[in-house]
Amino acid sequence: MTVAHELIEEAAKIYKVLSNSSRIEILYFLRHCDGEVSVSTIVENLQMSQPVVSKQLGILYRYQLVCRRREGTKVYYVLDDPHVVEMIDDMLNHVKHEIKGEPHPRNLYK
Repeated sequence: MTVAHELIEEAAKIYKVLSNSSRIEILYFLRHCDGEVSVSTIVENLQMSQPVVSKQLGILYRYQLVCRRREGTKVYYVLDDPHVVEMIDDMLNHVKHEIKGEPHPRNLYK
């Protein structure tokens, strides 16, 4: 197996993780927060149940997309990888263009 193939396989795993709208919403929320955020804050702001948020955060943590810190009974999360922030921003910008029917900023094939 080539190095490129191994990288592509790992990238596919990350895309599978990001194929869940709840996980994208959590990452998007964390992206717009200053510093660490408690699970309860995520639950309140995104109006998701605590078990759903905790499960999704566990998956994001397993794939090193978020970091966590425990303080007593509270757990705080923050984004772990700036590349993921760029990916989410780029994908949302892509979707905005598709929804509005606007051309993309540049043509890659010119």
